This record gives sequence, structure tokens and C-alpha cells, in this order.
Amino acid sequence: MEITNSKNNKLKSVAEWKELVSEYQQPHLGRAIWQIVNTLGTVFLIWVLLYLTLSISWWLTIGLSLLAGLFLVRAFIIFHDCGHGSFFKSKKANHVLGFISGMLTFTPYHHWRWEHAMHHATNGDLDRRGIGDIWTLTVKEYLSSSRLTRINYRFVRNPFILFVFAPLFLFMVLERFPSSKCKPRERRSVHVMNLALLVWCLVMGSIFGFLPFLVIQVIMMAVAGTCGIWLFYVQHQFEDTYWAQGEDWDFTAAAMEGSSYYKLPKVMQWFSGNIGFHHIHHLNAMIPNYNLERCHKSDPFFQVAPELNLFTSLKSITFRLWDEDNSKMIGFRELKRQLAIEDFKEAA
Repeated sequence: MEITNSKNNKLKSVAEWKELVSEYQQPHLGRAIWQIVNTLGTVFLIWVLLYLTLSISWWLTIGLSLLAGLFLVRAFIIFHDCGHGSFFKSKKANHVLGFISGMLTFTPYHHWRWEHAMHHATNGDLDRRGIGDIWTLTVKEYLSSSRLTRINYRFVRNPFILFVFAPLFLFMVLERFPSSKCKPRERRSVHVMNLALLVWCLVMGSIFGFLPFLVIQVIMMAVAGTCGIWLFYVQHQFEDTYWAQGEDWDFTAAAMEGSSYYKLPKVMQWFSGNIGFHHIHHLNAMIPNYNLERCHKSDPFFQVAPELNLFTSLKSITFRLWDEDNSKMIGFRELKRQLAIEDFKEAA
């Protein structure tokens, strides 16, 4: 039986789309190992080159640090797949590689894994916001909030804060502290990662010099964090995204309508580990990144997801609030216009 989504398009039943994706959720050892070589291997090579360039030119060092940041984005996608248990067939192998790639991206594996699982389980559900997502208020919630809450919300949703300050703060500061809601295993993973990072920083600082190492690491993390937050943002915060409440929420609709297909140039698609096929990923998180594109192209059903490109995704910067009356994301300027129209009608 087919179900109807909120935009009156037909969605396949859960049984139907599960059958379609079944062959793509099988990990492939050869593709997985090749990604480790061309991603983590390249990160290691860049660190060697960074050491050599310190005595030649800081411009070369900075350029290589920027490039390394892009490779860390790809490393994070490997980490991300390990967290879903999709990169390898072996659970233990996923955990080991997840820890290693998590150390490169300053992210505690089991703690992030727990938070991200919450994001997948609650994506697009207005009643279950708050863990692993970007703070999003509805228009009615914003208008009924205190002045302080509105100021805080505008501050957090400011593009400079969201894409420049927040990425570094998130990965270098916030990830150092466990959530009060997590279980002991997740809490331990934060402490173990902090210890591992302390050793990493001491060793690398003694090799490079602590100031050069700090500059290099901050540049890497700034590039990787900004790209990562941007990708996460545009894949859920576009105009016609999906939000529903309570019993109206549907997993399939949330995946296919609330996750965009971010069509990137091939080079950017490679560095972002195919995560632009985000609707496929949310439909079935067990599909490894190296199979997402093939799954997307396998059936017309997967190609009806909202599509964004580099140009159209820029519009997402202006979206701040979920307009529940019109089922779309709007910005503060649009809200002001709506309120002015309402005031005019009341005055008339």
C-alpha cells in the first residue's frame, strides 16, 4: 500500500523502499579500505608535508592546512558511517575506526553516535527537537518567547555565529563535555577521547612546536567544522523542509521531504563523502557513503527529494523559523512582513 505525504505526492510504503535499498546497505570491504587509504592516508601524508613546509614557507603551511581541513570533512563522513555501523560489516572494526577518525575530528565516538541516533529518530518531529539538531523555533514559539530568548535565538542563528564561531566552539569545546542525558558508556567515551587528544596535542606540539601546531590544527578544524555545519544546515533547513507534530509525523516523509539532495560538483561531492544524498541516508542510515549515489540513481522514487545546488542553497542562510501555518521555513524579514499585514488588516 502507498501512503501520501504532506505535499500530496505518493510515497512508497516502508516495505517497498526497504526492498529497494536492501542491496545498497551491504558494506563493501574493498571500497571501505580504499576510502581509508585515500582519506586517512592522505591526512597522514599532509601532516608530513606540513612539518617539511614549516622551514620553507608559512604560506605553504597554511595552504596545506586548508586542504587538510577538506580531508577532515571526508574523514568525518567515515567516522559518521562507523557510528551507524555501516562502513564495515564488523561491529568491532567500525568502533576502532570510529575512534581513530573521531580523534582526527576531535569528536568522541560513542557520545556522538548516541546524539546522532537521536537526530535520525526525531528528524522533522516538532515534539522531539533538541538533541543532535540545530535550534529551530516555530513562528508561534518565537512570538510567544521572552525578549531574552528571542535575542539568544537571533544570536545563535546569525550566519557568522553559526558558520564561523560555532563550528570551532562545537568541536573544540562542547565536544569535551558529555551530555547530562547520556549513559555511562557515552560519558566515558568523552573522557577517553579527551585523554587521547591531550596525548595527541602533547606529541604533535613537541614535534611541530606548540604554537605552529595550534595554528595548523585550528585552521584544519575551522575549515572542516564550517563545511560540516554548512552541509548539515542546508540538508535540513531549506524552505520546503518537513516538520510535523505528534501523530502527523511520518518517518518516510521526514526522510524524503525533510532531507535535501544537495547536488554538488563532483570534487565537492567527493570531499563531502556523498553526504549530499542526504535523503537516502535518512531513509536508511545503514547504507555506507560509497553506496549512496548508486542507490539514488537506482529508482525514480529516490529522485523526487528536494534538490539544492550551490547557488540555491545560499538562500537557506535567510531561513530562521518554521512557519507552521504555511508549512515552510521563513526569515525574520518575512515574519516582519506577515505581522505588518496582520496589523494592517486589524486596523482596517
